[in-house]
Amino acid sequence: MYAQAADWWGWDFEAAWTPDESGLVFGVAGDNATFGYFSDVSNLVIDQRGYNYFLKQEAKTFLKENDPRLLLKTTVEGIEYNKKGVKVTTKDGGCIEASYAICTFSLGVLQKDVVEFKPKLPHWKQSAIDQFAMGTYTKIFMQFNESFWDTDAQYQLYADPIERGRYPLFQPLNGKGFLEGSNIIFATVTGEQAYQVERQTDEETEAQVVEVLQSMYPDKKVHKPTAFTYPRWSTEPWAYGSYSNWPVGMTLEKHQNIRANLERLWFAGEANSAEFFGFVHGGYTEGREIGHRIGRIINGEAGDDEFDMERYEVLHGTTHKDEYNDENGWLFPYDVDGDN
Repeated sequence: MYAQAADWWGWDFEAAWTPDESGLVFGVAGDNATFGYFSDVSNLVIDQRGYNYFLKQEAKTFLKENDPRLLLKTTVEGIEYNKKGVKVTTKDGGCIEASYAICTFSLGVLQKDVVEFKPKLPHWKQSAIDQFAMGTYTKIFMQFNESFWDTDAQYQLYADPIERGRYPLFQPLNGKGFLEGSNIIFATVTGEQAYQVERQTDEETEAQVVEVLQSMYPDKKVHKPTAFTYPRWSTEPWAYGSYSNWPVGMTLEKHQNIRANLERLWFAGEANSAEFFGFVHGGYTEGREIGHRIGRIINGEAGDDEFDMERYEVLHGTTHKDEYNDENGWLFPYDVDGDN
């Protein structure tokens, strides 16, 4: 059971899937890309302005306060596309027409087939969407009257004697320099355990977590938390999951089919990033790339066809070294032999 806990810590904690369900080459490459290009540490954001503060500041550069062009709480039901433009229909009866559109639905939404595309997404694209993996990564937050845990230990692993990945990790938020005095701790579950938790009631999950904490601290009396909450990403209709993961058998060519545009309908999002899938900066870099392409078309630098993205209606097996290029979404210089 200790080996399973260590296994979860070494892989699932980042990928939200087990090693057996993940592609090794791109899993390692993605990890190296993020922590190699940027930083080798992961930090929790406790900025009281909210994690979306940077996004709001970016939006201020082109959107006014309450800008009518930004439609919040609006559900897209249909997208019609052709060589002349794109028409979007919404649940409230609205209709928006544009020369170009960028589809940034999460992979989970595209896999659920809740948006009607006209014409339907071609097989080469839909099969790539269906094969890529959407993970569920759930943090369960609880607050107690007092801290019975070691506040100096940032990570506290639990090795369940029966089930792999059952409430395997607890992280206190009241450590020195953090949210001192808050008496808040949170647990993390992924994969099947996350799906199970998200389909339980809060009361059921709370009872299980308290039981686990009591077994971890047998000399303490663990009472019910005074506050308890967690998200249910896998059931959110605008997400249907937390973030993507590269599955076994997915080639770079097939992943490129997720990215490829259909006439004037383009696609972006974290799942579209070959290097940064699963991360916010994956969505950022893909959005920037597609935005630049469309901008150059609108500015008359080239015709639509000249900027069409690579697609593979016929796949060619495993990924060859020469395919690691910007046409296949490998946007940053990186030697696949191991030298940055």
